[in-house]
Amino acid sequence: MKLLTSIIFFFAILVQANSQKLYVTKTGQIKLITNSSQSENFKAVNNEVESRWLESNGQIVFSALINGFKFESDVMEDHFNDIYTDKLKFPKFELKGFINDIQHIDLTNAGGNEITIDGTLNVHGISKKIILLGSLTILSSGKIMLAAQSKLKLKDFNLTYKEIASEITFSIYCIYE
Repeated sequence: MKLLTSIIFFFAILVQANSQKLYVTKTGQIKLITNSSQSENFKAVNNEVESRWLESNGQIVFSALINGFKFESDVMEDHFNDIYTDKLKFPKFELKGFINDIQHIDLTNAGGNEITIDGTLNVHGISKKIILLGSLTILSSGKIMLAAQSKLKLKDFNLTYKEIASEITFSIYCIYE
């Protein structure tokens, strides 16, 4: 009898775990862009962003290595990696949060949906709450595209330097299978 109860319990857990759809990508993109008339501007792109989100509650995670960011200028890339972000001490950043009201988004019909992501961004050993605004689009192929952005103040992450702007546009773009 105990064996039968254990088997039933095991299958109940297995069914529950399988009913939670997990979306994953290892080819997401993050862009960092500054635009200031008073300091040096730059654009950095990282195309090796890992992300996963759980459909049932909208929990979402993004992570990327700092040295994965590519710049138009090799000098700026070296400064970013070695001076500004101290990649040896803080080799990656992570954003953990939730897509708000995910239960109200129909993931079976093609089309776009406005979203808000509330999360905590950890950069340079500092964690700060941020809000990203964007869209979650169900493509006709069945894949799901997420695009969101936020403005960040570099001083919030102890990344202030006279040579670069004080604010940066942080944008995320992912296509999930």
